[in-house]
Amino acid sequence: MNNYNMDSYGSQALDTRVSQVMKRVYVKMFLALIVTGGAAWVCAGIPDLMYFLASHRWVYWGLLIVELLMVFGISGAVNKISSPMATVLFYAYSLLNGVTFALIFAAYTPVSIFKTFLITAGVFGAMSVYGYFTNRDLTKIGSFLFMALIGLIIASVINIFWANSTLEWIVSIAGVLIFIGLTAWDTQKIKQMAQYNAIEPSRLATIGALSLYLDFINLFLYLLRFFGSSRD
Repeated sequence: MNNYNMDSYGSQALDTRVSQVMKRVYVKMFLALIVTGGAAWVCAGIPDLMYFLASHRWVYWGLLIVELLMVFGISGAVNKISSPMATVLFYAYSLLNGVTFALIFAAYTPVSIFKTFLITAGVFGAMSVYGYFTNRDLTKIGSFLFMALIGLIIASVINIFWANSTLEWIVSIAGVLIFIGLTAWDTQKIKQMAQYNAIEPSRLATIGALSLYLDFINLFLYLLRFFGSSRD
């Protein structure tokens, strides 16, 4: 009886720790989305800035490269830098991402952006819930999706120069499917890391929020190709 009580108490303590970590992950992710959306909305309302970014493509691509380096930097140094610094870098990245998103806000109608956001939130939420509660091991699926993501990036780069409309649609459909799957996989992976206490909770909350933030943002961008309406 005592062993049963101890096991029950241990299970409850584990569930509590995991739920607390996941709450911090979602809160940080949600705040990062607010920062990105706010920065994009503000920047989109500055005509001179929009003209500068649109007419100086090298600046825009430079910002994208900086963002990419920040993602790798935060992921690689999360165990080496302090937890507050990792959080600051994460929000700095989301702010910079909002600047690059401003061109998207300027290109699409607010109604279509909001509609796509709601669709993204619904799909993301459903897959994240699935990833959290499913008993199925998604490791093999996750590995396949990661390889598919590499192929998606290569195809996207090729199509920048080829500009083939058919390939663009294929890439868009594949992008939606890949990030739907990655949302479930990343959620399960974060939960498992919280269960095994693999990373200090505050650090895990940051790296987990970054992973799910990237899933959400990319899913939103690919869905916008289907549901977005141009201002023109």
